Amino acid sequence: MTTLDDLKGRLLEVDDLSSAASLLKWDQATYMPSGGGIARGRQVATLTRLAHEKLTDPAVGKLLDVLDKELATRPDDDTDRALLRVTRRTWEQSVRIPGALVSEMSEHTARTYQAWTVARPSNDFELTRPLLEKTLDLSRRMANCFPGYESIADPLIAFSDYGVTAKSVRALFTELRGRLVPLVRAITKRAPADDACLKKHTPEADQLAFGLEVIKRYGYDFDRGRQDKTHHPFMTKFSQGDVRITTRVREDDMADALFSTLHECGHALYEQGIRADLDGTPLSAGTSSGVHESQSRLWENVVGRSRGFWTHFYPEIQRAFATQLGAVDLDTFYRAINKVERSHVRVDADEVTYNLHVMLRFDLELDMLEGRVAVKDLPRVWGERFHADFGLAVPSDKDGVLQDVHWYDGPIGGAFQGYTLGNVLSAQFFDAAVKAHPQIPAHIERGDFAQLRDWLTQNIYQHGAAFTPAELVSRATGSPMSIEPYLDYLWKKYQPLYALTEDERR
Repeated sequence: MTTLDDLKGRLLEVDDLSSAASLLKWDQATYMPSGGGIARGRQVATLTRLAHEKLTDPAVGKLLDVLDKELATRPDDDTDRALLRVTRRTWEQSVRIPGALVSEMSEHTARTYQAWTVARPSNDFELTRPLLEKTLDLSRRMANCFPGYESIADPLIAFSDYGVTAKSVRALFTELRGRLVPLVRAITKRAPADDACLKKHTPEADQLAFGLEVIKRYGYDFDRGRQDKTHHPFMTKFSQGDVRITTRVREDDMADALFSTLHECGHALYEQGIRADLDGTPLSAGTSSGVHESQSRLWENVVGRSRGFWTHFYPEIQRAFATQLGAVDLDTFYRAINKVERSHVRVDADEVTYNLHVMLRFDLELDMLEGRVAVKDLPRVWGERFHADFGLAVPSDKDGVLQDVHWYDGPIGGAFQGYTLGNVLSAQFFDAAVKAHPQIPAHIERGDFAQLRDWLTQNIYQHGAAFTPAELVSRATGSPMSIEPYLDYLWKKYQPLYALTEDERR
């Protein structure tokens, strides 16, 4: 056995344990009876601890040192060199965190998630408050395993978006906010689009069937995946042969399940598109949260809410939902699914206001981590800041501080920036794909997504985590990440929908 074989064997064991823990989490979020929450937290913690122990074994560090020398002469884009780089980074992060802390966080967040599933529908923040206070303490302890940071959020951000810092996120948000707020203001001066056609009663089974048909056409492989219902939709992967998605259904809003399904399918297409030979290694994953979100937002919004997409699919959805849409023309439907309005819930927000929701949460995370906002004051502060940003009173904690699952199923900090990074990159990647293949929009109008999917697979998916996010963006688009393609995309789409003038662009 070579040194590299030894390392890969150890990494495969880590991956098996981590995948088993993920399977238990998937079960908790889908089919597990509510009484199983306490034991499930313990079970996930045990598997997480064992995976952490295997990864941080000093023998792994020695193997990495040997491979540093053995692979030194190979080119930088060599797969084994990439595996060494990513494993080294993951190992160095992991050895800093005590196994007991990893286990405690896993068990605690499993319990907190279970409480959240009860607290949100019952609008009971107090049920989660003491748990959230402990999550904040654990998050700080985890961040403090990495001394020398500029912001306490930096180590947490690095877990999901390597190379990104709180400072760089704030700079991006400041620039983006300055360009988005005038656009939101200009659009919301107009009469809102009529979306009543989306709010008619539509049976759950019919909604699920239509969504599944669309993602089959997108290219989601059901021999290697499935869709189930949950409280807060997500994608999870246990291997290259098992990449699952979830959705939720509201029978009084046909758009909710459909666009949730398209969103999670985008994540799954990324994971299903990774090269098979990377399976079971740290390279068999998306390279970052931001790049991952770029794919969910691309397939959900840039494609799934486009006029070209519905030029093809509208006759099909009319036939599927004849009672609801039979008398509704395409223009009315297209405006309805792209309605812009200030609203309370992030996952229901339109493309133009969505990032303002993310910015609010990111700022609140920093304030909690840095001690400026206490958990007990979070509902009040949320309400004050939401009103300042959106001009709306928050009617309940259900639609306020309880609406997102993230603070209740993992650390506080390091997650939300990925959504805006993903929005920005979704337009940049799509723009690059169309420049390479100008016929892609015409293909979409025919319900043919193969050329777009093939470009994404070739330039993004197949590489997994072999390249850093910055490297991947540069290789795929020929330039660093930029907000300009995203802002151009928003303008070209919403200017004709809301008859905006050039003076309102700035």
